[in-house]
Parts: sequence; C-alpha cells; structure tokens
Amino acid sequence: MLRLSVLDLAPILEGGDAAASFRNSLDLARHAERLGLRRFWLAEHHNIPSVASAATSILIAHVAGGTSTIRVGAGGIMLPNHSPLVIAEQFGTLASLFPGRIDLGLGRAPGSDQVTAQALRRSPEAADSFPQDVLELMAYFRPAEPGQAVRAIPGAGLDVPIWILGSSLFGAQLAAALGLPFAFASHFAPTMLDQALDIYRTRFQPSEQCAQPYVMLGVNVFAAESEGEARRLFTSLQQAFINLRRGRPGPLRPPAEGFEETLAPFERIMLADMLSFSVVGTRDQVRAGLADIVARTGADELMVASQIYDHAARLRSYTIAAEASDIAGTIATSSGSR
Repeated sequence: MLRLSVLDLAPILEGGDAAASFRNSLDLARHAERLGLRRFWLAEHHNIPSVASAATSILIAHVAGGTSTIRVGAGGIMLPNHSPLVIAEQFGTLASLFPGRIDLGLGRAPGSDQVTAQALRRSPEAADSFPQDVLELMAYFRPAEPGQAVRAIPGAGLDVPIWILGSSLFGAQLAAALGLPFAFASHFAPTMLDQALDIYRTRFQPSEQCAQPYVMLGVNVFAAESEGEARRLFTSLQQAFINLRRGRPGPLRPPAEGFEETLAPFERIMLADMLSFSVVGTRDQVRAGLADIVARTGADELMVASQIYDHAARLRSYTIAAEASDIAGTIATSSGSR
C-alpha cells in the first residue's frame, strides 16, 4: 500500500485570517487521521502573506493536541534560524507531551527573503554551519552523560526522529552521511531530484535511526470528481506562484477560470517546470499519477500538498487521494472488522 502523508502551510485565504487557517489545519489533520494517512507536517515560513505556520512548534502542539494517532511534525524547521539547543528543547517538550508522535524535519534555507532573514537575526553565513548544527541538535537528544555541561531539558534521551529536507544535492549528501531519512521538495523544486536521489542512495551510511535509505517526496495533489473541477482548483496554487514571482505575494486566492490563458509563454513554462510533480484530476487519474511517481523514483512515501482555497474541496481532495492509494479502503475494512 502506498504511504501518504500531509504537508500543510496553514494557508491564509483571501478574505480570511490566521485564526481561521489554524482551525482548518486542525480539521484537516483530524480528517487525515481518519483516512489513515501517515503523518501531518507543518512548514516554517516567515513574512509570506499566504502562510500562517511561522511559529511552527506552537502549531504542531495545537495539531497534536487535537489528534490522537497521526504523527505530527515539522517539514521543516529552518535550523539556521534557530539555536540547536532551543529546537531540542521545543521538540523535547513536544515529544514529552505527545510521545511517539513527533517528527523533526530540518532544512537550511531561511524560509523567507533576505530582508526577512535579517529581521530573524540570521547571518548570511548561517547556512554554512548547517551540518554542524544538525550534529549538535542530534547530540542534545542523546542520553545525557555524567558531567555534561549543557543539556536539553526536556529533550535528552527522547525519541525524536530527525529528517533532512532539501531541494538540492547538499541535503542528499548530508542525509546520506548521517544515515537519516531524506525528504525532497519536489512539489516546487523538482529539477535536481533524480541526481539527489542517486547520491543519497549510493552514499547512504546506515545509522541507529535508519538501516537503509528512506525517501519521501513532496507532491501537489488536486483531486475532484471531474478533471475540469480539479484543474480549476489547481489555479489557486498557480496564482500563488505567479504572484510570488511577480513580487506581489498575497493570501491564497480563489480559483480563476481560464487563468493559464492570461499568462505569458515564459510564465507557463516556469509553472510547468516548478509544478511538474503535481497530480491533478479524478480518482483514476490521481491513482495513475501517484503510481507513476513511485515507479519512476522508488519513493518510500509521498507527502501531499494541496493548496486548495475551499476547505471542503481540500478535504475531499485528500479523501480521493487516500481512496486512490487504497488507504481509505483499508482503514474502513480494518475498522469494520474490530
């Protein structure tokens, strides 16, 4: 059975606010849990009008507290924005509150533009120390040793699985060297995917956390009862990327009929390249699209991002994706047999 998970940016909708986004995120997490999806991750971004998950650890606590079985985590924490000790304490706290359910994905990008990065007190050289910061963070989760001067309290000795996130070869090399699972941001930056996966798999060094390589890929899924409706829903994400590239970011906008016809040729090419890991259509089309991605890449798990404006349509899209991958049917069958 295909493993599916959820990537949520807590989207702020045009005409909405962050409070509504947080209610929707929790509702989506509960829906994903009922469907039997594997994990629910939230991403750290800053100063982006359409993203409400800036205080990622707090939002993870909100979602984990409102669910009971689904794994909840960060996809990811942009570690150079933070002290490794602080992140160890935050996720040690989360793991203490919700044992066995917390994941920690780590990235080295700022999750913002350069001006915002400066406002975060992030040094331009911060990304250079990312490997050392990851090692420091991992050390804080190990059992404390006698005489250890600095400990993560809570954090030391707790089981917090760490993932390396990336959209380039750097993350692949680091994940392989440390023996950690690797999540690639193919849902918006697929260009270097094949090369990154080859490096990760060929150079992988087994570790206590991972005996063998484990790959999770980001995929945009827009599913509906008809292909036309799915493509209409997809225009919200297309608008978001175009407006960001035009320097006019804003809240997530409603679908726009005929949006692609308004684009310049180079904008259509850009969208086709950036969003090539998108599956848009009916249940059968989603089933075929997801199966093709797994067959081409050998992915162990797919993390589904669905930036859909209408919340009910978003829930329905995840339901169709779960049905297409036979997850929902399996859950229903097992529940009925108890």
